[in-house]
Amino acid sequence: MASIKNLKKDINNVLGGIIEGVYIVEETNGGGPSKEGTAIIDGAIATFDELIAKVNENNIENKKAHFNGVRSELETKANKLVDQLNKMA
Repeated sequence: MASIKNLKKDINNVLGGIIEGVYIVEETNGGGPSKEGTAIIDGAIATFDELIAKVNENNIENKKAHFNGVRSELETKANKLVDQLNKMA
């Protein structure tokens, strides 16, 4: 059970950090919200919702494989969002 709790924390922390990074870049560049930043934030929120829904699924036969898949999906999608954030900077 602690593994699920930690996975949810990881999802929250990783995607929250990306959103925070968008705000920092926008503030550093001396402006308000940008279209690129808004798109990254929307993508992070959509990814969060999708991954949490997958974690909360009940009818899973192989839980370990399922959660490992969710973790790898988090890594893949977070890297994509970070790449977009780096282009924005």
